[in-house]
Amino acid sequence: MKIIVPMAGMGKRMRPHTLVTPKPLLPIAGKSIVQRLVEDIVAACDEKVDEVAYIIGDFGSETENKLIKIAEHLGAKGSIYYQDEPLGTAHAIYCAKDSLKGKVIVAFADTLFRGDFNPNNYDGNVLDGIVWVNKVEDPRSFGVVKLNDKNEIIAFVEKPDTFISDLAIIGIYYFKDGENLRQEIKFLLDNNIKDKGEFQLTVALENMMKKGKVILPGKVTEWMDCGNKDATVDTNKRILELNKTITVNNRDKVHYENSIIIEPCFIGAHAEIRNSVIGPHVSISEHCKIKNSVISNSIIQEHTEVSNSVLHNSMLGNHVRINGNIKELSLGDYSSDN
Repeated sequence: MKIIVPMAGMGKRMRPHTLVTPKPLLPIAGKSIVQRLVEDIVAACDEKVDEVAYIIGDFGSETENKLIKIAEHLGAKGSIYYQDEPLGTAHAIYCAKDSLKGKVIVAFADTLFRGDFNPNNYDGNVLDGIVWVNKVEDPRSFGVVKLNDKNEIIAFVEKPDTFISDLAIIGIYYFKDGENLRQEIKFLLDNNIKDKGEFQLTVALENMMKKGKVILPGKVTEWMDCGNKDATVDTNKRILELNKTITVNNRDKVHYENSIIIEPCFIGAHAEIRNSVIGPHVSISEHCKIKNSVISNSIIQEHTEVSNSVLHNSMLGNHVRINGNIKELSLGDYSSDN
């Protein structure tokens, strides 16, 4: 099994946090979005994942090394591919064409999930692919799937004005034959077949179905968005709730003084917390310093210092310095109010 992770997007809706850090590497309860995504998929599969291939932009060698280590930690090979132009979902996947072999899971790294991601739990006798979906109240903002009476996908509709289906595509796909997927995408590229100006994966899937391939809807119990600041803070809250614990890296290396931690929270190694109330639903990364402050439902990234502040529903980047704030904040790396 191979996992393909397209993540070359610029994450414009998450600015200023993505001006320096690619969105999939933003932390959620102590781990990056992409690490949590890949770990969840590997844990759900009952066969070995031998490769994790990332499709990225110009993220730099430090980011590439982090991604490779995520794969190696899971016992898989880490591969890096590049998408230099944003030409659509199908084009992004084709950038990793050398890894499109055998069984493949494609997972776009901008959301987190809970569900049944083991392809062997579906009908393997007829199955050629799986598109995981989630029921939504208003499908007009999503791409949705239409099913027949056999529970097979027969159509994909982008942001329907009239009701077609309430099963929204969430960004995880399984293909029994990676080579076939590669051929279908190559056909789109070679013939310049675009939808809304881009090469779309759903068009390749429709062509597969026209040739008799059977694609089933996957089951999801929870879909957590990381599309903007508020959604990401809310996802951090939900992940902490699912963990149901305070997680502290190297507890003996975290310094507490006259402070209260309200579960659930994540506290990174080498953090210093003095005269403060932290939680619930707060993630504080490594080497942070919190003094005389009250923080709830927030994400604080590495090497950030907060003093004399009351923060809620906030997201602070790396190396941020704030003092004397009573508000909701969204500050990117190296910001300061001094």
